[in-house]
Amino acid sequence: MIKAIVFVAVFLMATGVWAGDNGILKKQSKYSVQETVERLEAAVRAKGIKVFPRFDHAAAAKEYGLKLPPTVVVSFGNPKYGTKFMLREPLAGIDFPPKALVYQDDSGKVWLAYNSSAYLYEVIFRRHGLDYPSGDVAFYAKLLEELTNQAVK
Repeated sequence: MIKAIVFVAVFLMATGVWAGDNGILKKQSKYSVQETVERLEAAVRAKGIKVFPRFDHAAAAKEYGLKLPPTVVVSFGNPKYGTKFMLREPLAGIDFPPKALVYQDDSGKVWLAYNSSAYLYEVIFRRHGLDYPSGDVAFYAKLLEELTNQAVK
């Protein structure tokens, strides 16, 4: 377990992305919010991972006469992997599947933000009393790095 955490920390530092205390990783995108979302979903689907319906916060705000810069949540996951955990602890469904937030900040920059693999496994899984294979942390960190890089670069 310790080896996996150290590996993830070194991996994140080497790639120039660090979560800090809150477990959220952020990458600036050179694309619009819409294009970043589409690129992320395409990368996810290309790996055979399910993309769930989007949450478009800006569209919801507009329905109520409010203005919010483009802000979209993309949820994705592998039901073959995640369902076994939800069978053990149905409340895990409040945190599963993993999500990414693509948004435009006040200066017009577009960002992709998501929970780090270490945060997902060490905080979220633990929150629900779920155990997992130690190799999953490093595997998922590498997968997230690949998917998010395809979306923003």
